[in-house]
Amino acid sequence: MSVTTIGDGLVALALSGGIVSYLFIKHATRKQRMEIIHQERMAALEKGIPLPEFPLDLMEEKPHAPDVPVLPVLGIILSTLSIGTMVVLYLTMPPTSHAWWISPLPFVFMGAGLILFHVLGMVRR
Repeated sequence: MSVTTIGDGLVALALSGGIVSYLFIKHATRKQRMEIIHQERMAALEKGIPLPEFPLDLMEEKPHAPDVPVLPVLGIILSTLSIGTMVVLYLTMPPTSHAWWISPLPFVFMGAGLILFHVLGMVRR
């Protein structure tokens, strides 16, 4: 049985408002830029300067390559947090539950894998 409160509703409302506001601002910025480009083109046409055609999706963002240091940083964060969690679990759990201290080990391997992937990628270059 789940119980929701007014605070939960306010959080959902705030998140929805934030998303709608972001989309509105993005649309308004694109519209304003297109109007400026249109005004510049009209002024150039009045002066007789020929202009090349431009694509309508001028504001569309081009995908860019991911930043290089993201993988090793994420790998270090995953590994250190997981190893720290393993140590804390081993030291604080009762002796009957000591088998659970190893549960964050997959995250250690993921972090080590990301670091290794980055290192091997740098060696290949």
